[in-house]
Amino acid sequence: MIDASANIHPTALVESGAVIGANVEVGPFTYIAANVTVGEGSWIGSHVVIKGPTRIGARNKIFQFASVGEDCQDKKYAGEPTELVMGDDNVVRECVTIHRGTVQDKGVTRIANRCLFMAYVHIGHDCVVGDDVILANNVTLAGHVQIGNHAIVGGLSAFHQFVKVGDHAFIAGASAVHKDVPTYVMARGDNAHGINVEGLKRRGFSKEAITLIRRAYKVIYRQNLTLEEAKPKLFEMADECAEIRPLAEFVMGSERGIVR
Repeated sequence: MIDASANIHPTALVESGAVIGANVEVGPFTYIAANVTVGEGSWIGSHVVIKGPTRIGARNKIFQFASVGEDCQDKKYAGEPTELVMGDDNVVRECVTIHRGTVQDKGVTRIANRCLFMAYVHIGHDCVVGDDVILANNVTLAGHVQIGNHAIVGGLSAFHQFVKVGDHAFIAGASAVHKDVPTYVMARGDNAHGINVEGLKRRGFSKEAITLIRRAYKVIYRQNLTLEEAKPKLFEMADECAEIRPLAEFVMGSERGIVR
């Protein structure tokens, strides 16, 4: 079903069964498969391929030569009807590739809202990307990677399968990341380099909260404690400062171990 207000270029191919919302624009030579939904106000450039099952929310912009909702590259994938779900107000730049999930996980790749994926970003199967995430040019997420809200990743960075990145984290460019990056932490590769202070200031964290988060960081990284020794201290601090609790819970829940 194509809404009457949608503007579909005559050279675009939109298969029967696709749902195209109000005021959607689809550029020349773009292909949209039958099991795809594109929300109202979205802009799809030229030479884009969108396969599915894929659900794309409202006001997304997808630039030329992007491949969205394609079969994943996992050799175990056998054509199962897995899914890609994308929220609202995301920007997907040139030549980005986003793959659907696998039945070995939850069967879905999820992109939240207001993200910016710069050129040549790859988001593998079963990834979960939070709100307001920025992935700079050529960032590569292997399967099952989770990126928290407001995280920023520098260009040419690559993530091992199942790595998790916490909210408000910052990853330097050209990083190879094999371990989890805790909430608020700045990292280069598998090495931590302090707290993302500038990012926290921009997002309205108080001076007092930032000071206490820095102290919590020192508990993990500067007091020669094992991680098991640091965990109860973090939760004690979280009782005094609510902003520390997400950091404590992230560290407690890490399965791969955290960057050090």
